[in-house]
Amino acid sequence: MLIGQGMTVGEVIRQLGVNKVTYYRWRKEFGGMKVDQARRIKELEKENMRLKKLVADLSLDKAILKEAAEGNW
Repeated sequence: MLIGQGMTVGEVIRQLGVNKVTYYRWRKEFGGMKVDQARRIKELEKENMRLKKLVADLSLDKAILKEAAEGNW
């Protein structure tokens, strides 16, 4: 790691091309985690988004079918 080689945080993020605000936001979100934990959280967030979309699609289908069954079309 570059910080372990004596570089400051500012130097490292500049070398990596990361914005300072982005670095501190990531640090706040993932600061105490290990890499595998952060990856797992990202996977769970992606799965959660997929499931939310699925629920929204099914809810829409249900509303359309309900309206059709009531004859309001």
